[in-house]
Amino acid sequence: MPEAMLDAIADIAAEAAEKACDRWRGELEIWNKSPDHPVSDVDLLVDDFLRERLAALDPEAGYLSEETTDTAARLGKSRVWVVDPIDGTRDFIRERKGWCVSVALVEDGQPIYGVLEAPARNERWMASAGQGATRNGLPLGVSGRTALAGARVPAHNIPKADSDLVAVDQPNSIALRIAMVAAGEADLVATLRWGHEWDVGAAALIAREAGAMVTDALGAPLIFNTHAAEAFGVLIATPGIHAAAVERLRERAEKLSKREP
Repeated sequence: MPEAMLDAIADIAAEAAEKACDRWRGELEIWNKSPDHPVSDVDLLVDDFLRERLAALDPEAGYLSEETTDTAARLGKSRVWVVDPIDGTRDFIRERKGWCVSVALVEDGQPIYGVLEAPARNERWMASAGQGATRNGLPLGVSGRTALAGARVPAHNIPKADSDLVAVDQPNSIALRIAMVAAGEADLVATLRWGHEWDVGAAALIAREAGAMVTDALGAPLIFNTHAAEAFGVLIATPGIHAAAVERLRERAEKLSKREP
């Protein structure tokens, strides 16, 4: 049953991604839903499709998505779909490849199924709780890095305070950056800002199932389907450097987390 459910979710995500691909590098309607937060008509198209198809797959589950107005109804559900119709919208509208469709099913606060469908990169990432994670059907595993210095981070620029880290390719999608840790192509992903559950729901499970340590920026466990549907940052790393990364970022994280989300 777990494998069948994961395959069903992946099929829906793939169909949604195909709809997005049909419009990628084509004409889009684009606007800012808030300052510096672009959205396109394709985000809404994909969201409508996912909401309908996922509801048919599990009618008892709630729905939390970047592009659907949130309601308190999901809080009374033990299972919730956590969806980003197009994670990495900036890359999508700029005709770059660093975007994906992200779908997770959360049960009692934790993701139990996760799929990232990244058709522009010919990648399908999948995981179910306790069953491991794959990319295009091949098992994933994190790197064996044990020293923070030299750790690979998906970034365009490395802050001066972290100049001992190594920048590698950074897709716009935070989910794909997290997935890079799962695949051993990066060693660390950290954000120091309030972020939404839909950005990381599927990727957090994929990384965890590949052997990564998955926490918020302060090192606390990530909990999903919370009232605000937010957490302060993420810190995804290979087990050998996670504690050192938490310690290095602690002062910055504590200062920034005191701001209102």
